[in-house]
Amino acid sequence: MLPWEVLGDTTAPDGTVLSLTRRGGEYVILANGKSLMSNRMHGSEEALAGFALARLPDPDAPRVLVGGLGMGYTLRATLTHLPPGASVLVAELLPAIVEWNRGPLGPLADHPLRDRRVRVVLGDVARTLGGPASAFDAVLLDVDNGPAAFTTDFNGGLYDNAGVARIRAALKPGGTLAVWSAWDDRKFEQRLRYSGFTVRVERVRARLRKGGPHHTIFLAQRPG
Repeated sequence: MLPWEVLGDTTAPDGTVLSLTRRGGEYVILANGKSLMSNRMHGSEEALAGFALARLPDPDAPRVLVGGLGMGYTLRATLTHLPPGASVLVAELLPAIVEWNRGPLGPLADHPLRDRRVRVVLGDVARTLGGPASAFDAVLLDVDNGPAAFTTDFNGGLYDNAGVARIRAALKPGGTLAVWSAWDDRKFEQRLRYSGFTVRVERVRARLRKGGPHHTIFLAQRPG
């Protein structure tokens, strides 16, 4: 059996150590030694983009925010669903994740960072959401493992009452928030409804029709 090879390490602001590892054609990002994401399971990330972009307030030139780059699969699926006139802002907290996607991870999702529609902002996605009001047709959050943060504790600020209100303000009327989560979270679902969103929840398999664990996608539309 081939041994695992460590291709890179980085440390999140709260001290969590993330490692990019490879064994043959399998790539895994570890958080403090625990598997965070793998190139063998990304169907639910593709479903996230499909659900989020089904209806856009501006279908010809939409502005989309993707929070969390990961292995690039959410971004690639987002680009697949968007027209040539779209613009996509990717907010990624860790510079190493961007470097890995421009390096060894790039071929996995067919180098989405090379697309001219894409611009990367390094930093907390919450800061990007605090920009101009009604800026985005859709916001896709694939940050950590969802509302119940797995790696960085301050990611929880995206999903509390203030965070949800910030997202709502950042969306155009009729715009959609889509949140990927490893688990169900009834409290978060209720929080979205309380904030005035129309909410639906989709549960998909990590490999879609090929199986894998179930993941949850929260879809919240700002009334138009």
